[in-house]
Amino acid sequence: MGTNPIADEPVRKRIGAGAFVLIDKPRGPSSHQVTAWVRDLLGVERAGHAGTLDPNVSGLLWIGVGPGLKLLPMLLEFPKHYVGVLEFHGEVGPPQLARVLAEFTGPIYQTPPVRSAVRRERRVRRIHRLAVIERRGPTVLFDVRADSGTYVRTLAVDVGDALGVGAHLVELRRVGTGPFEEKDAVSLAQLADARALADQGDGARLLRLLHPISEVWKEFPQVVLRAGAAGAVAHGANLARGGIASISRPFSRGARVALIDASGSLIATGTALYDSAQAEDVEKGWVIDSDRVFADPRLYRLGWRERDRATTQPQG
Repeated sequence: MGTNPIADEPVRKRIGAGAFVLIDKPRGPSSHQVTAWVRDLLGVERAGHAGTLDPNVSGLLWIGVGPGLKLLPMLLEFPKHYVGVLEFHGEVGPPQLARVLAEFTGPIYQTPPVRSAVRRERRVRRIHRLAVIERRGPTVLFDVRADSGTYVRTLAVDVGDALGVGAHLVELRRVGTGPFEEKDAVSLAQLADARALADQGDGARLLRLLHPISEVWKEFPQVVLRAGAAGAVAHGANLARGGIASISRPFSRGARVALIDASGSLIATGTALYDSAQAEDVEKGWVIDSDRVFADPRLYRLGWRERDRATTQPQG
């Protein structure tokens, strides 16, 4: 814990097991600054956020603490929902606008802006919905649902260029991330009030604001491991086909998955090296690359029997 740890034991246990706070970020501060404030309010040494919002953008910002930091890459997989305002620099008729918005719905190419924190490589992002909510002259209130990593500011400029008049983004708010919406978020002031109550001996409100990490990993395909494989993965091994007892739902190659034991406890997260259907036919090698271990390896037996060893190590 940090220099001002929380005394309430249930809250301390939740943080120790890994937790997230879904903050309704205001316009003004950077995502890093908001994360630092949450870190100090929770009395922890480290906190991290998933899905950076520019200082002048408001809305949902996931902040993780404890083992929740390891799950931040999974949060980045969630598609995002935004409401924004753009302004055209010239006349645009309704039929023209409808046609271009339809053209930008689906997979599109984007290059991150110059000031982006990621490498500026052209990449594909999918726009699931792009629609007008309301329009007043050159100003349009719009709704967009898109893959994580989509630059909406760039999207607004590209739409204006496609219409031949130019456009810029006036305002933007993130109103959804994966299955979570504005109603699930909390303001910094509300978090500070909950911390003050916890210091007075009532940690119930603060506990409600701390989402357990299971709320995140249960949104992804879950792979149930056989006993021998569970022990191996808990000690850092990758997963071969024989170590899979069952899967919760199909997944594609490259998908993020949760690796769990028979009791439903999270052991690790990983990346699928094959589609789930193809994985059933893989006789040699790994089918899932395990990347982050959450389980205490001391709780899992490492001494495989020969039959178990064959299910957790590649052959040949």
